[in-house]
Amino acid sequence: MIGKIRQKLISLEPSLHSKIPDTICPICERPIPEAQKDAHHLIPKSKGGKTTEYLHRICHRQIHALFSENELAREFNNASHLKEHPEMAKFIAWVRTKPHHFYEKVRKSTRLK
Repeated sequence: MIGKIRQKLISLEPSLHSKIPDTICPICERPIPEAQKDAHHLIPKSKGGKTTEYLHRICHRQIHALFSENELAREFNNASHLKEHPEMAKFIAWVRTKPHHFYEKVRKSTRLK
């Protein structure tokens, strides 16, 4: 009887340990580790936004360092518009060379002060 139970457990093992597919960051297009996953409101909640996307924490912080909530609501309310901005494009080129789990503090843009 123990042999049958062990055999059943072995047959179930692949489904128990199946890998959860990685979430891909729509900004830098790299897999997001669980510890670096941040939900970003495409339109800020303060402007009535409800839809979110998962981003790398560093990408999320960079967005909020560069853009005001008004700019995010009006112009940069999707990943493709964000990626087209010259400062974001420069950031994306830089961050793509880093490991997926990389994180560094992001400074606020002087433009927003």
